[in-house]
Amino acid sequence: MTRVKRGNVSRKRHKKVLNMTKGFRGAASLLFRTANQQNMKALRYSYTGRRKKKRDFRRLWIARVNAATRRYGMNYSEFMNTLKNSTIQLNRKVLAQLSICDPEAFLQIVLKIQKV
Repeated sequence: MTRVKRGNVSRKRHKKVLNMTKGFRGAASLLFRTANQQNMKALRYSYTGRRKKKRDFRRLWIARVNAATRRYGMNYSEFMNTLKNSTIQLNRKVLAQLSICDPEAFLQIVLKIQKV
């Protein structure tokens, strides 16, 4: 039977995993077995994190719009309901940005909605 040399293949795989775990703490970036486990776990977390990020940003935008509308005597649900019924079509991200960066423009939107 012929001899099989696997040094290059396993070294490449080990180096790939260890490069991916650079910056991890302790043995998780130095020892292959530990690094491999931590790498698999990190990849799972990154997958769920990409989905969770969308939820978190939506919650942030809602909280910001709610805080801004309460300054003018409305709450979030009333504001969004009248916004939907009016001709203004702005999403939560834009409304949150307006409430922070340009409060005057946000006030104009609130006043226009209250008239309707």
